[in-house]
Amino acid sequence: MSTNLVSPIVGIGELLWDLLPSGQRLGGTTANFSILAARLGNAATLVSRVGRDSLGDQALFQLDAIVAGSSFDISHIQVSPTLPTGTVTVSLDPEGRPRYQIDAPVAWDEISLTPQLLDLAAQASVIGYGTLAQRATPSASTIRTFLDAASPACVRVCDVNLRMPFCTPLSARWSLQHATILKISDEELPQLSLLLRDTGLFKAEIPLAPAHDDPAALTAWATQAAYTLLESAPGCRLIAITLGPHGSLLASRTDTCRHPGFPTTVADTIGAGDAFTAGLVHAWLRNSSLEHISTVANLCGSYVASQQGATPEFPADLLTTIKSKLA
Repeated sequence: MSTNLVSPIVGIGELLWDLLPSGQRLGGTTANFSILAARLGNAATLVSRVGRDSLGDQALFQLDAIVAGSSFDISHIQVSPTLPTGTVTVSLDPEGRPRYQIDAPVAWDEISLTPQLLDLAAQASVIGYGTLAQRATPSASTIRTFLDAASPACVRVCDVNLRMPFCTPLSARWSLQHATILKISDEELPQLSLLLRDTGLFKAEIPLAPAHDDPAALTAWATQAAYTLLESAPGCRLIAITLGPHGSLLASRTDTCRHPGFPTTVADTIGAGDAFTAGLVHAWLRNSSLEHISTVANLCGSYVASQQGATPEFPADLLTTIKSKLA
């Protein structure tokens, strides 16, 4: 697990505005992951693209404020002269879970490969990516070339982030087969299994998760699903399955760890999964055990779920707790 902590954690993909009933918020899975990785004290870089419009200007202005006093780099955010800044209309169900209407085409659909990006790929300790930003050929090509240009030691973290109809069997298969760490939710697993059913990638179909009021059955289902994924992705070293308010299951090739999660009063869940991933990577880079990786990831995810907005600052007491877990 060891890697160079000075080298940046890079998120490459979507940067957008979530248009919520309460107003607009800056977001996007890879953007949230990068920001939260920086909030945990890591050197982090975001690669994306905005439009030459008012929403693009607002995004860069808000990111500038986050950059101040941190090791967060936004110099690789490109500006499109033709496509608008990405937007997503978000509605929340009674439990605070989001539903998305994603606009297309937008600026992050055409992230361009540059010599500077290839240099960044060679320096990266971690690259976070997903399937959504691969929906259009220009960005898909850039993301795949960027990952291929990274060193073999670079940790490739795929947050599946399944947003239909924007994920194809090709992009899902490529993403799984290039991941060192794969993060997916219990809701996405059966969808992914169905999407890849005809590719021959899975040896067994993944059924719907059992009722969450049966912890033993939920753990058994997640464990079996994790090993199905590991069999389908020979280069993958860790599967992380999030289970909503019931925590997570991590599975390596030698061990598993089931974490029940931390009770919290949910404000909204937007960004909670991205915080989980950021916490997981933060602990992984520090050679932590699966138990401590699970604890840190769930601490981060539950905290963000308790807050309005996807990328709140982590309070000092939480950062101290995380540091003590990783000592």
